[in-house]
Amino acid sequence: MTEPIEEVIVIGAGAAGLAAADALARHGIKASVFEKEAHVAEPWRQRHERLALNTHRDMSYLPGLPYPKGVPAFPPKAAVVSYLETFAEQRGIAIEFDTEVERVTREGNQWVAHTNKGSRRARNIIIATGHDKIPWMPDWPGASEYKGHLIHAARFGSPKDYEGKSVLVIGAGNSGFDALNYLVGAKTAMIYLAARAGPSILPKRIGKIAVQRFSRVTNALPVPVGNFTVALVQRLLFGDLRKLGFAPVKKGGISRLKEDHVAIAADDGAIAAIKAGRIKVVPSVTGFTTDHVVLADGSTVTADVVIAATGYRTGLDTMFAGLDVVDGKGMPKTHGDQPSSPAGLWFISMQPSIVGHFYAAGQEARAIAAKIAGQR
Repeated sequence: MTEPIEEVIVIGAGAAGLAAADALARHGIKASVFEKEAHVAEPWRQRHERLALNTHRDMSYLPGLPYPKGVPAFPPKAAVVSYLETFAEQRGIAIEFDTEVERVTREGNQWVAHTNKGSRRARNIIIATGHDKIPWMPDWPGASEYKGHLIHAARFGSPKDYEGKSVLVIGAGNSGFDALNYLVGAKTAMIYLAARAGPSILPKRIGKIAVQRFSRVTNALPVPVGNFTVALVQRLLFGDLRKLGFAPVKKGGISRLKEDHVAIAADDGAIAAIKAGRIKVVPSVTGFTTDHVVLADGSTVTADVVIAATGYRTGLDTMFAGLDVVDGKGMPKTHGDQPSSPAGLWFISMQPSIVGHFYAAGQEARAIAAKIAGQR
């Protein structure tokens, strides 16, 4: 018996998936929402206790539902989990939990989501599984023999776990600086930062002003002007980071964000710790021995813990095996309300944005819902 054809299936019940389901409902379209976990915001629940958004609360809510009074400027983990639960409940979004989509295929003019509970057909499928689904790190020579503790930044844990230990953070992107911002408040031994290129980084605050609140202005600028603005603010506030041991910046911050999907890092104490000698910047990592981390200049570092802040993969290459809809790194070839080929496949919030994940998800959800409604 052939499954009934649904109008829309949304895969993923995080901020982007919830925003998509809500936007569709405003057009009178009821979507089926699949979530592989047992709860809303499960990835947030599993992250470390100190985790908080780097985006201001005024830029971190979904359309029509601001954070309640009393939530800090940069919402912490518990506030985000509570917010997403409340949004789903208030908007009446029915979520099919423990439903994992293993692959998506195309049959005729329909999309088929093959789940652990059977197959479902739809005219449209919205992928809202995120660009940071699977932690990724390079296959460094000798890493498997290293006696120290090598982890991905996604498994950071608690800053208390690092007390008395020497730590090497690999990667000067957003997650690398997040780790450093937390580590400088712990009683660690020496902290090292290995980076291939200088960072694009802005402070969380200037005085009491959250810098991210100006992101919509920066986002509206032409890319070259945005690059110049970010570089100028960085230079005025932090000075020449090459004097701290960083390599030159190879590409502007906005260009890296849009072309390479690398978010601009947020500083909350790490740069001051580098200037004070609490953190030492070293060359990039090329491999490991049993006892040491080998650097690009041939020198070595000894660290009790190595944190690889080396990014994530989407996992979409497996989900869409055999379909020419993602590139070699699993990034979708279309995004937001851009039309896919074949039609009816939509990818939401699959790229980092200077305006923040929640704000961008809300904007993209509205655009996608309008396009789907226009097809009826």
